[in-house]
Amino acid sequence: MEVKIGSFNLFNLVSPEVKYYGNRVYSKHVYEKKTSWVARQLGRMECDIVGFQEVFHEEALRDAINKNSSFKDTEVIVANATGERPVVGLMSRYPIISHEVIEDFKEVLDIDGLEVPIRSFSRPVIRALIRLPNDIEVSVYVVHLKSKRPQFPEDKEVDRFDPVEKAKGQARSLIRRAAEATAVRDILLEDLKGRDHPVILLGDVNDSGLAVTTRIISGDPPFRNMPMHVRKELWDILLYHVKDIQARQSFHDFYYSHIHNGHYEALDHIMVSQELVAQNPDHIGRVGFVSVFNDHLIDETLSDERVELWQSDHAQVAASIELKKQK
Repeated sequence: MEVKIGSFNLFNLVSPEVKYYGNRVYSKHVYEKKTSWVARQLGRMECDIVGFQEVFHEEALRDAINKNSSFKDTEVIVANATGERPVVGLMSRYPIISHEVIEDFKEVLDIDGLEVPIRSFSRPVIRALIRLPNDIEVSVYVVHLKSKRPQFPEDKEVDRFDPVEKAKGQARSLIRRAAEATAVRDILLEDLKGRDHPVILLGDVNDSGLAVTTRIISGDPPFRNMPMHVRKELWDILLYHVKDIQARQSFHDFYYSHIHNGHYEALDHIMVSQELVAQNPDHIGRVGFVSVFNDHLIDETLSDERVELWQSDHAQVAASIELKKQK
């Protein structure tokens, strides 16, 4: 039995003729093109479970999903969409047993006695319990961490072209992204530690798989010279990138999901717990093929073309999970 999971950054999915980010607005024509494009991409992905980012209005997401008849009977969850900011969403062909939207950190982040003054996620996290075939229950997280874009002070005007102010802005963004990654890790451990329970994380973490903030979420694999009991404890709370799993099974790696200023980056990730990794003797399923739908992305340093407003500036990522047959 195969289950397909995916992550889809929608790039500002907003209802028509509604202002967002100041005075930006989609005409009805552009909105129709955007929702139709999203529906087509969902058809290409052929996923059973999809985590979405950058949803402004729940009705817009449902509209896009319903434009593809293959997904009309799916369950859809959106994290407190008010239209004021982008949030995450979740679609599932399988029953969603329960879910919660997590706005606030569990604990205050303390560094050498200095409290980091960040208490909540910039985009709330969705945690859902989904029942897969064979009565397998899996916890699915949808996340969208703070971008690398410089964060400037809101209470005073600064010269945004000043290199020092830009550096400060980038540092603020990094600190927030690190705080959010730590808070996600804190929540994940509730499902990972000592439970033999499969966990999947879908989302735009706004950094590469080896970046510190991304590794905070996934955890680091144990060194081979560690005692076996220590290694087992670490494997129990580790998430594995499907990108890395496929790279070990293939001779090529063309995984990029975003192009910025000539840099081809992998920002959109799918991670799974050891219950879905073939190297675990007790696995209940394994990652099969991973697809990255990035053919619409354009390197603007090489072309005068631009990604269309009604498309996404991110690729979509999909991975197949082959569940073991019940004995």
